[in-house]
Formats: sequence, C-alpha cells, structure tokens
Amino acid sequence: MSEERGYSGAGVALGFILGGVLGATLAMLFAPESGHRTRERLRDLAADVRDKSLDMTEEFREKAEEAMERGREVLGEKKTILSAAVQAGKEAMQRERERLSSR
Repeated sequence: MSEERGYSGAGVALGFILGGVLGATLAMLFAPESGHRTRERLRDLAADVRDKSLDMTEEFREKAEEAMERGREVLGEKKTILSAAVQAGKEAMQRERERLSSR
C-alpha cells in the first residue's frame, strides 16, 4: 500500500526507525533517573541505532547490487534478442530487394 502512495519500503522503514529513536530519546529524557544513567542509556541507544543503520545500509547495498546484476542479465538477453531480430530484418530486406530486382 505504501508503494501506491509513492513511499518506498526503505522510506517507511527509516520513518519507523527514526520515530522509535525519537520516542525512546524523549522517554529517557523525561524519565526520573539520574543524569549519569540517562546519558549512559542515550549512549547505548545511539550505539544500537548506529549498528542497526549500518546493518540496514549493508542490506540495502546488497539488494541494490543484486538488482543491478539482474538488470545487466536481462539487458544482455534483450540485446541478444534485438540483435537477432535486426539481423533477420536485414536478411529479409536483402532477399526482398533481390526478388524485386530480378523482375
């Protein structure tokens, strides 16, 4: 459904992650804990977000590479088919010229 509205899956996932981070950060800032404990939790949260974003980046990179490879394969196949069709058209045109010139 998000694709129909113009949102990519990656954009939706990023929105959820950023919303979760923002919510968790605000919850920690307003929680009744000592400043030291809050800073420690924020550091841990930042490290978790960094790790998750690195994992997501790697996953998206791998998927993009796979899509590019599939695209290259399809392009190669279509190029071969098109080249064969062009060659067949040239041969047919040559035969037709020869047929018409022999009249």
